Amino acid sequence: MKRPGMALIRGVLAVAGIGMLVPAPAAPAAEWAPIRPVRLIVGFPPGGATDLVARVIQPKLSEALGRQVVVDNRPGANGTISLDMVARAEPDGRTVAFGHIGGLVISAAIQKLPYDPLKSFTPIGLMVTLQNIIITHPGVAAKNLDEFVALARTKPGRLNYASAGVGSPGHLAAELLEAMTGVRMNHIPYKGGGPAITDLLAGHVPSFFAVISTVVPHVQSGKVRGIAVTGGKRSPALPAVPTIGETVKGYVATNWYGLLAPAGVPGAVVERLSRDLVSVLRQPEIAGQLAARGIESTPTSPADYAAFIQSETGKWAPVIRRANIGN
Repeated sequence: MKRPGMALIRGVLAVAGIGMLVPAPAAPAAEWAPIRPVRLIVGFPPGGATDLVARVIQPKLSEALGRQVVVDNRPGANGTISLDMVARAEPDGRTVAFGHIGGLVISAAIQKLPYDPLKSFTPIGLMVTLQNIIITHPGVAAKNLDEFVALARTKPGRLNYASAGVGSPGHLAAELLEAMTGVRMNHIPYKGGGPAITDLLAGHVPSFFAVISTVVPHVQSGKVRGIAVTGGKRSPALPAVPTIGETVKGYVATNWYGLLAPAGVPGAVVERLSRDLVSVLRQPEIAGQLAARGIESTPTSPADYAAFIQSETGKWAPVIRRANIGN
């Protein structure tokens, strides 16, 4: 999977009118350090990809900051509940949350939110990028993407697929596939990837547009069948699973997570959080753990993360409108 292009990010930064709040460089002062535990809010339940990334980085981030980082799962509404919590928190560096395409780009395009994705937060940095993957229960009569699409054609609007929620990256990836192939499927939204994979393993839902990290062990063990990944290249974690683009030319859909704090966080706080986050994500041990689950460590500066969110908004908003998601 390709890292977000630095040329693209720098280009977006140069565009006038960027609304995302990017803190000014901190004035010379004593370095900020947390005096109490830091709460890391995750907008999805345990077992999902966001929770996995949080649990991998939590020990090392606690060590770097010198205070315990506590992972607080607050699932629901495609992660928007968790983002609303951090938007309302005191801007003192003690409360941060995962920013993601679902809560910052997709949900913002389909509904009125209690926060402004571009003004209610201080970006700390992009953390990781990852693919989605189409998986099926072994009992489904489709062993590859051609057969999966053909099965959908024989059951217009009746082939069920799970996602982590309405407006989730998996939902959007499925909508893009429908648009590019002309098939119609039936969306079954869940409150996160963990509950969805549980139901697929039990045979309650035949297919799932999943974040790759949540299902790598299940594909490797043969408990589920990997049909195709959604990124621009095959995942090193599952090299035998082809990309959708190998069959449907031009198809690419990726996912990403970053770190956000409330708007108004002092520059010294942002500088410390950003520095320690980048340091943790660049550690070979951490990058290796993530790569084994199909997740690429891609740390950036606060300004580059703000620009990346803007670029993703411009890319996906038209797709969301065409798919009529949320209406």
